[in-house]
Amino acid sequence: MESRGSAIPDWDNADKLVISGCCVQPSSTGLSQDGRILGISEGLTAYIPVNTDIEEGDHIIYDGNEYTISGSIQKRISATGRINHVQINLERWSG
Repeated sequence: MESRGSAIPDWDNADKLVISGCCVQPSSTGLSQDGRILGISEGLTAYIPVNTDIEEGDHIIYDGNEYTISGSIQKRISATGRINHVQINLERWSG
């Protein structure tokens, strides 16, 4: 799809990939209330295998919830100079 000259992902028909060998940890949570709407944000940090086929902005399903990759994908280098794993920050809003 496209809107105003920008590609809009079709998440209803997206390719699916199962990623194993990950470590997922809670990183943040927050509450937004402006008198009308109550919203909750949740953040996770995931450490995933090197060369996993992901991109910034991709959607990730974890524990039955849908998250968006927030920010850049970060490669973590080991003491030997090799890429040890990849870190991604996940975020979801509800409410």
